[in-house]
Amino acid sequence: MSEPAHQRAHPRTPGTLFLVPTPLDFGLRGSAPAPESRATQWLPHDTLSVAAGLSHWISENAKSTRAFLKRVAAEIPLAKPLQEQHIAELPRLAHKKGDHASAAGLDVQARALLAPALEGHDMGLVSEAGMPAVADPGSSVVRAAHTLGVPVRPLVGPVSLMLALAASGLNGQQFAFAGYVPQDSDERARRLRELESLSMKTGQTQILIETPYRNATLLQALLQHLQPQTRLAVCLGLGLGQQVTRSETVRQWRARSEPLSGLPLDLPAIFLFGSS
Repeated sequence: MSEPAHQRAHPRTPGTLFLVPTPLDFGLRGSAPAPESRATQWLPHDTLSVAAGLSHWISENAKSTRAFLKRVAAEIPLAKPLQEQHIAELPRLAHKKGDHASAAGLDVQARALLAPALEGHDMGLVSEAGMPAVADPGSSVVRAAHTLGVPVRPLVGPVSLMLALAASGLNGQQFAFAGYVPQDSDERARRLRELESLSMKTGQTQILIETPYRNATLLQALLQHLQPQTRLAVCLGLGLGQQVTRSETVRQWRARSEPLSGLPLDLPAIFLFGSS
């Protein structure tokens, strides 16, 4: 007896959703990659092999994804030419406000984006840099995949929050990602003191991020409002040739004649603080 039509529409075994991490400079900084920025510097061969074998993508930005695939192709031939790659972008709302909290509209759209997986195609999920769905959009797609029975497999590669934590010298056994702090100066000061108090009580390292053009403002606020004995680390441009990490007590930071001197604060940054 033949299968019902609705069962024939989708195979019994869906494709896999691969979460593909990417370094900062894949299509984001400069028109041509530097020699030290080959894909193999930050992505293991197995991750590159999986990425090269995919032809269906969900991305934060299609242009950056194409730049990433060009870099992959320089190491391993793509299964399909770049012009035949299917790249769908996440909804604009996910870019602006994130998609970590369940929202009916975003979840419905995420399920639609996974249609190729239900047809048996493996898919890749990528963000602008780092691991998708970690301090980046993508969680709605991952939720939808679990709901639809699509296997989810994260691939090995750079996750900047963990790289920064490892480089900071702060507590790696207890830590929390607090994301962005308020832009209003008074609200920001209250939030920083609140997080510092929590860190002093629990030993928990606090991790923050900021839009690059506000990096200097946040760093100045941290130096102004944190207590002298608190250790403050700033990691800039992780994964780029010019990356810089500085980790000192606030007292040591303040003792510098120009605390912000020598720091490439126009690069993506991660800020960490806690007990020394």
